[in-house]
Amino acid sequence: MEPFYRSIIGVARTLFFAQGLKFTISGSEHVPARGGAVIAINHTGYMDFTYAGIPARDVKRYVRFMAKKEVFDNKISGPMMRTMKHIPVDRSAGADSYHAAVEALRAGELIGVFPEATISRSFEIKEFKSGAARMAIEAGVPIIPLVLWGSQRVWTKGFPKRLGRTNTPISMAVGEPIAPIEPAEALSAKLHATMESMLHTLQESYDHPAGEYWVPARLGGSAPTLEEANRMDAEEAQAKAARRAAGGGA
Repeated sequence: MEPFYRSIIGVARTLFFAQGLKFTISGSEHVPARGGAVIAINHTGYMDFTYAGIPARDVKRYVRFMAKKEVFDNKISGPMMRTMKHIPVDRSAGADSYHAAVEALRAGELIGVFPEATISRSFEIKEFKSGAARMAIEAGVPIIPLVLWGSQRVWTKGFPKRLGRTNTPISMAVGEPIAPIEPAEALSAKLHATMESMLHTLQESYDHPAGEYWVPARLGGSAPTLEEANRMDAEEAQAKAARRAAGGGA
């Protein structure tokens, strides 16, 4: 029983109702009722972590998300994140967060991870970092793939947030557990292929108006292709590095 986490979920669901968000969820039975597991999630918008924990509530469980350190440094959000046992990630020194996640998995927790590390501007699934696979193998727990679609319409990189009553449909699908029995690179590739297939299936029942910014180029939208988005990400990373080198921060 975690009264604070439970109360935060209650507040979030009230906000979702006020926004008119319409959730369609399938496969929540694949979330284990007990024991550790990595919940691997695709990343299309800033609100993804607030939605991705919903399927676990069907089996009365809580997900501990790995989130960037800056969220924990904030005097308001920091204490809340720590109370809910989320795990801070310092991208310049990730070993501590990795070991904390492995220990939590061994203790029977569900750890939410975004293998793409950043929001996908193309809304296609980006190349994965290997951390999710490595921690599953080291902890000896399965990976549960979770894909969501539609959250980019609420708030995504490069576009204004839409937090009012938008009646946005958001679809989620939870896949079957993937056993951690392969080398990390192979397991990560299997996870990527599985989640890509799941996402395409999820998109089949979703309306995609031509030309919309939140619709992938593959489906007739104006979002950049995966290759274009990767180039944009690389240019942004270079600009940030240059600012840091010049003493201007991130």
